[in-house]
Order: sequence, then structure tokens, then C-alpha cells
Amino acid sequence: MSDIAYEIGANPLWSPAATGCAGDDAAGARRPAAVVFDLGGVVIDWNPRHLYRKLIPDRDRMEWFLAAVCSPAWNERMDRGTPFAEAVAELTARYPDHGALIAAYRDRWPEMLNGTIAGTECILYDLRDAGVPLYAITNWPAETFPVAVARYPVLSVFRAVAVSGVDGMAKPDVAMFEYARRCFGIPLGDCLFVDDTAVNVAAARAVGLPALQFTGAPALRCELAALGLLRSAERAA
Repeated sequence: MSDIAYEIGANPLWSPAATGCAGDDAAGARRPAAVVFDLGGVVIDWNPRHLYRKLIPDRDRMEWFLAAVCSPAWNERMDRGTPFAEAVAELTARYPDHGALIAAYRDRWPEMLNGTIAGTECILYDLRDAGVPLYAITNWPAETFPVAVARYPVLSVFRAVAVSGVDGMAKPDVAMFEYARRCFGIPLGDCLFVDDTAVNVAAARAVGLPALQFTGAPALRCELAALGLLRSAERAA
């Protein structure tokens, strides 16, 4: 197992390479030394529905398929390092009548990406311009992360990204946060973690990483301004 995070712009292979400003008390009042972001649902709009709406026009059938066949639990296998080919082959053997739809999960994966989350990209650039060190911890398959890197230049703001599929672990596992600590070389207790999933926020807090749950860019900008990371809760024109 490697202690090397994915470095944007380095080796493309997986070797060394509402608008209210109510504070989140778990994030604390101390100014963080760095901000660590989740990616999917916070920075990038990834959702298999962006693809499967095209393939399964009936909404109820689509939702059944994504819950029972290409389920979140199955997707997590790739997040934890299982190769797509292996996961697709095993699932197709179980559901042979759905083979083409299952294969599309791999073959048409880029169509699950639908741009960046509104407002977050501006926040990232503002933090970078303010000199705030930025990192990311993401549950993402190793095979497809380079697609996002190539498509979204904003990912270059991160000094390093701990990608679950690289080392076979994922949030909310304690091991994923320990992996990130080793990769980044900074005390996580001095950082602020931003994730859209409550269980990941709770896990981060449990290991001493101050965290807040992402509910949208306006609220996040308010939180960051209150912590002294941005000058104002309003973006400069």
C-alpha cells in the first residue's frame, strides 16, 4: 500500500504521483491552517442518473436499477479499488438480462459527470488566491479519476488528493483519514474538512478533524468567512 496521494499535474499514472451565516460549532472558531474538500457532491456533480436517464426513460425503473443492480454498495467496490472489469463481469453474471446497462457504467462513465457544483469553483479559486492550502479526500475509483482531472482544471488548486481507489480504502473508514494524513504531511486537527455526507462528517470529527457538512456554496462561503479564510461572505466582483 502506498502513502502517495495523487498529485495533480504530476504523474498521470497512479504511482508517486439559503444564505444565512449561522456557524457550525463543530468546525470551531480557530482559523484552520488548510481546508480539505470532498469532491463528488461538493466540487464536482457526479451522479449515475446523468447517464441512466438516457438509457432508462422510466424513472421508477431507473431508480430500481440504481438501487438493486448498479447499487451504491456495488459502486463502492470500485471506490475501494476493485477494477471495473472485474466488478462489471461479476454483476453481469448475476444479472445477465441487464448486461448492456451494467457495461454502460464502465463504458459511458464520463457521462455521469455534469460539471462543477454551482459556486464551489469560485470558492476554491478565492481560497487559493488568499493563500489557503487546499487538499481533497475523495471516494473515487482510481481508473476514472484521471477523467475528472482532465475535464476540470479547478482540481489543480489542490496540493494533493487522497483518492480511495488508489489504496483500497474509503470514507468513512478511519484508515482513509489516516491515509490522507500521511499523504498530506499535515496535522488534520489543524484543518477544516468539507463533505456533503453526514456520516463522513461524523467520522472526520471522530478522528479529530474539524468538519462541516456542505449544503451549498453560499452557506460554505459564510462559514469560511466567519473562520477568517475569506475576506467576506460575498464574493468580490
